[in-house]
Amino acid sequence: MTATTDGPGALPPRAAEAGQSTTVLPRTTAAGEPPNAREAVVRATTRAIEHLLSRQDPQGWWKGDLETNVTMDAEDLLLRRFLGIEDEETTQAAARFIRSRQRPDGTWATFHNGPAELSATVEAYVALRLAGDAPDAPHMAAASAWVREQGGIAAARVFTRIWLALFGWWRWEDLPELPPEIMFLPKRVPLNLYDFGQWARQTIVPLTIVSALRPVRPAPFGLDELHTDPRRPAPPRPLAPATSWDGLFQRLDKALHLYHRFPVGPLRRAALNSAARWIVERQENDGCWGGIQPPAVYSVIALHLLGYDLDHPVLSAGLKSLDRFAVWHKDADGAPVRMIEACQSPVWDTCLATIALADAGVAADHPALVRAADWMLDEQVLRSGDWAVRRPELPPGGWAFEFHNDNYPDIDDTAEVALALKRVAHPDPGRVETALQRATRWTLGMQSGNGAWGAFDADNTSPFPNRLPFCDFGEVVDPPSADVTAHVVEMLAVLGKGHDPRTRRGIEWLLGEQEESGAWFGRWGVNYVYGTGSVLPALMAAGIPASHPAVRRAVSWLREVQNSDGGWGEDLRSYRDPEWIGRGASTPSQTAWALLALLAAGERDSEAVLRGVTYLAGTQAEDGSWDEPYFTGTGFPWDFSINYHLYRQVFPLTALGRYLHGEPFTAERLEG
Repeated sequence: MTATTDGPGALPPRAAEAGQSTTVLPRTTAAGEPPNAREAVVRATTRAIEHLLSRQDPQGWWKGDLETNVTMDAEDLLLRRFLGIEDEETTQAAARFIRSRQRPDGTWATFHNGPAELSATVEAYVALRLAGDAPDAPHMAAASAWVREQGGIAAARVFTRIWLALFGWWRWEDLPELPPEIMFLPKRVPLNLYDFGQWARQTIVPLTIVSALRPVRPAPFGLDELHTDPRRPAPPRPLAPATSWDGLFQRLDKALHLYHRFPVGPLRRAALNSAARWIVERQENDGCWGGIQPPAVYSVIALHLLGYDLDHPVLSAGLKSLDRFAVWHKDADGAPVRMIEACQSPVWDTCLATIALADAGVAADHPALVRAADWMLDEQVLRSGDWAVRRPELPPGGWAFEFHNDNYPDIDDTAEVALALKRVAHPDPGRVETALQRATRWTLGMQSGNGAWGAFDADNTSPFPNRLPFCDFGEVVDPPSADVTAHVVEMLAVLGKGHDPRTRRGIEWLLGEQEESGAWFGRWGVNYVYGTGSVLPALMAAGIPASHPAVRRAVSWLREVQNSDGGWGEDLRSYRDPEWIGRGASTPSQTAWALLALLAAGERDSEAVLRGVTYLAGTQAEDGSWDEPYFTGTGFPWDFSINYHLYRQVFPLTALGRYLHGEPFTAERLEG
């Protein structure tokens, strides 16, 4: 593929033919740019294109591993033990992965180089006990000693203690209560099911069944070593004042425990049946639930407790879907290692890869891009899901994140898929246009009342779900965020709706959300670097001038937080500790996000951009890839972190491509 340019301000080259060389020519030479630096960037871009093209599936999609933490692997082993379907090969392969993530002090973290985390350490320890590791082995003794120092099992999260209660290692009576009767709360009543975000909703429904039935399987060993005092594993905790929110919900939990002892029999049976129907109705064609491992695991347990045997089509398909979350590889000794993905991201990865390749100069009609577009077009969701509870008259038209998740398309994927499709010269443009019209209508209809967009639902902002003692596992509502709103604004601007009043409301919301520092908070990526890297390209596409004070403040902040090596990085601890905001080891993906923001703001010739692209070129491997052990994705800020293994490829390529070829869409070009 050969790309050419007509000079400064010209459209990015998109006319190269497939099958030719992958030489990428820059648009211009930046002022003060050393020739060898330019050559390094061109070489890095060419290699990155070749690498990414080589990773495309023949069907047209891309998917990188989605790495989270060892609780996924531990809970998979606990599930297999609970159902009686464990096997030695799987158990030992999972144990090897869990051991590989143990820190020198015997603990486990939830992200690379992060601090020790209690619940992850408890669950990993129990999983290794299931695999046969002796409690007095040095690595196990170190883990249990640390758990006791932190308060023991009693201080772990609710989810961890639910898993332990399944085997009698914790008393059900000492867990918060959430009854299945929640199914009957009207949609306008606080704490109804649809007040919860989609991920929490799918998890809570099966768990109400589990907590109502309170099963206990025989434990293969005791866990006294994980209690500060085995004779008193759950010491009582004082209640917060009754006049506080915490105190109110603690007392509500006590009332629910009393109801559990004396439930209304017909109502309880009806609630269990309603919850079971709700679960079965939301099973996807591949057998999973929402394309997410936790709801699938709890749904399998809940339905099994209600009498579904493991050969029942619903459970059989569910268990097979969970097997597809397993990533197998070999360790240094050639032994099999098994990692469980919490989710799979083919739609997200495919649209980002398409954008990266197109912006790097790959021809718009390149067969790889056309295959990707065909696959994405086939994935558009054309039936209603839970989002329609709040938007019942809105026709569907979004995209989900996973291979199969028709119940829960999300606004972020929809925006990025639309931006990807807009870059492809598809042989059937009418098909693309129809899909984009559906997507635009659905996305505009999902705007929240404040003018912004959340990920899965509109106006999912109730303050109450996060206050439930049961919900200590992370964010359980889906309020609008700057990163999703920015992607929508960019999509709408590119699709010709930059002056639509709804788009302008989104822009006004974004401007109002800017931090004093000049940055924007990142909900789905880490963190302010991601938020800022999302917002500035959107504002520029929508016509906000580079001279706007909000843009200049953001540019100044990015310059201030650039690392001495020329890259950018931000640690996940920035979600809790302001001292970490904009601080962390440089990573390819976060460097790319900062560059995308600066390039959009007209900073191509700046020293900060030159240092950034030089960092990317200098850290690339010979095969065109980048290494990134750090977690830069977010499920729940701080509580659930993600290492998207394709981020390290797609975002650096996008940034290098825009450096060489300019912005794919500018307000002036869109107006023209």
